Amino acid sequence: MTIDWPRIAQRLRALLPAKAVVAKRQELLAYDCDGLTLHRHQPPLVVLPETTEQVAAVVRLCHELGVPFVARGNGTGLSGGAVAESEALVIATSRMRRVLGVDLDNQRVTVQPGVINSWVTRAVAGDGFYYAPDPSSQQVCSIGGNVAENSGGVHCLKYGVTSNHVLELEVVLPDGSITTLGGSLPEQPELDLRGLFIGSEGTLGIATAITLRLLRAPESVAVLLADFASMEAAGEAVRAVTAAGVLPAGMEIMDNFTVNAVDDLFGHDEYPRDAAAVLLIELDGQEREVVAAVDLAGQLCRGAGARSVRQASDAADRALLWKGRKSAFAAVGRITPTYYVQDGVVPRTALPRVLAAIERLSRRYGLPVANVFHAGDGNLHPLILYRADEPGVEQRVSELGAEILRLCIDAGGSITGEHGVGSDKRCYMDWMFAPEDLATMQLVRRAFDPDGLANPGKIFPTPRSCGESARRVAVLREQGVELPEPVVAF
Repeated sequence: MTIDWPRIAQRLRALLPAKAVVAKRQELLAYDCDGLTLHRHQPPLVVLPETTEQVAAVVRLCHELGVPFVARGNGTGLSGGAVAESEALVIATSRMRRVLGVDLDNQRVTVQPGVINSWVTRAVAGDGFYYAPDPSSQQVCSIGGNVAENSGGVHCLKYGVTSNHVLELEVVLPDGSITTLGGSLPEQPELDLRGLFIGSEGTLGIATAITLRLLRAPESVAVLLADFASMEAAGEAVRAVTAAGVLPAGMEIMDNFTVNAVDDLFGHDEYPRDAAAVLLIELDGQEREVVAAVDLAGQLCRGAGARSVRQASDAADRALLWKGRKSAFAAVGRITPTYYVQDGVVPRTALPRVLAAIERLSRRYGLPVANVFHAGDGNLHPLILYRADEPGVEQRVSELGAEILRLCIDAGGSITGEHGVGSDKRCYMDWMFAPEDLATMQLVRRAFDPDGLANPGKIFPTPRSCGESARRVAVLREQGVELPEPVVAF
């Protein structure tokens, strides 16, 4: 099917405010990738709606004309999920940045999808509340994107990921109709379509208003920085702290490469440069509880081999310690502007041997790998560094990334913790799920989007994108296993 994009642009301009349709080639370059720069695809057209009604009008037009569309937040995702691989209209919600309502009595706030993650806490901090999910990109990532990917962050160990903090969603479905999923109660007495939608990566519709759960700010907060002579010792400290019944708000590890990159970014040695690994532990709660937890966690870190344990209780000191972790990706980016981030998950007990295996793979492929990760829940973020001008390097990077994910699965983990599947990891989905499971997921997707117009080609392996997966499915069909065809538009 040939799409008449100039005609569609004309019709869209009649539906949207002035300058809400982006059609010039040089302006479209800003939308050719998300935070994963390894793959680039320039879209034919982008729209920037400002209200739910405008989003619905655009999606209705797509439904009428059979035009695929891709929802996009601020483009900070790391799985290629917000990129138009094939010809599709990009619906960017970055202008939808209004806080629609604050209800402190019931500890909730309603925002449009383009609201920046950190803005939510900023809006209510003066009243003693905050929003717990805090991805490292929280200064720039949008709530709509967080919902699409079910993002986590430093504090997901104790407080959970995005799905644990979303009460209600106003959603534009792929036919352009508007519905509400969830409600004012944390647990609704009905099918949890809200939970189904969160993490669906734009394949079930577009969230246009999101009601979030707020938490009371804790009475006391302390951060420990422990440094170790080996990654194994840091992993043992994580195991010991959690085994002792201490539940930190967050536990993060950075390896030596990342520590030095961050110190270079700061211009001074905030972290010990000779440490093989540093472990950040945040503890919060009532004051006496935190004092006891700090003492116990410090003892356990020293028992695991920590060379030193530093404590920060003052808000400014705590922020400084976390700034290095939050700036880790940017710090590595100063060394090489091109890197590839993976997002596998392993059991905490498997961290030392998986990290050792990643180091061996790094040497075999001749590509440096920096490790910074959510140690408390085993969510790895290995950064594969490469030079984009090196011939054939992107293939090697992709192969190394795939081997890292295979390591995670073999250790009893997952191919993603918070970055989503998108286009980057769809070919590995059948490493985790049986064909029957994937077929069931496709049936759910069809219930929302029978025409396959919403974010086509993402999450699921298709014959065009994943030949190996397609061959496995073909063998099953030859054996008489009935599987539905994948949802593929164009």
